Formats: sequence, structure tokens, C-alpha cells
Amino acid sequence: MRIELTDIPDDRDEAFVIAQTRAYNAAFTVEDVRSLCVFIRDGEQRIIGGLTAKTYWEYLEIQFLWVHEDHRQAGLGSELMVAAEAEATRRGCKHAFLDTLSFQAFAFYKKLGYSEFGRLSGFSGRHERHFLRRSLTP
Repeated sequence: MRIELTDIPDDRDEAFVIAQTRAYNAAFTVEDVRSLCVFIRDGEQRIIGGLTAKTYWEYLEIQFLWVHEDHRQAGLGSELMVAAEAEATRRGCKHAFLDTLSFQAFAFYKKLGYSEFGRLSGFSGRHERHFLRRSLTP
């Protein structure tokens, strides 16, 4: 037996560990992980905003949200969130959660009704990571 440490794992080895973890989890819940992406494109079909997420186990997990700097403050971020939350609700989700760093969009998510349930300090020595959630049911 030996411990192997690497920052460039073989894709098959990484996939094996993920598959084994998912197999274990399957004994306790259903396999219903689905990707959810929302994009906003300009007239030339270039992405000017986008959101990536996953839905599973009655939760929407927002992973990335980005709007091109030329289009910020125009409500596109809110539109992306509303579209993702609506689709998640159609998929049976009752809750949403995400994390954001202190230099990103903490105030934006708070305005959308998300509440902080956790915080970690010291990212890159000076930033905080905020963990937020929101109910998707009235």
C-alpha cells in the first residue's frame, strides 16, 4: 500500500473515485443530477452573460454566474438567476444555494433574497467566501 499525491491525476483514476463516491451515495438517495445552463447572447450570437448550475436532491446549486462588463448593471444577472430558478422549480427543486467571494456579488445575491448561512475568511489572504441559500417555494 502507498499514498500517491499528484496535481495531474490520470483522468481514469479521478473518474474512478468520483464514480465510487456516487455509487455509495446512490444507496441513500436517487440519482438525479442534471446540468442547468442559461446564456444570454447578443445579435451576433456571442455570449454576453451566462450561468452554470446543477439540480439535484431538490436543490439548485449555482456554480458560476458571469455578465460581460459592458452589460453589467442592466439586469442581465437577475434575468439569468430568475430563469435558472424557474427551471429548477420545474425540475422539483425547493431550495437554491451558492457561494461567492467578497469581491464578487455578495450584495447582488442578498438583493435577490439569498441569506448567508456560512462564511470562511482568508482566501488569498484577505477575501471572504460567503455561502448563501434561498427557498424556491412561496
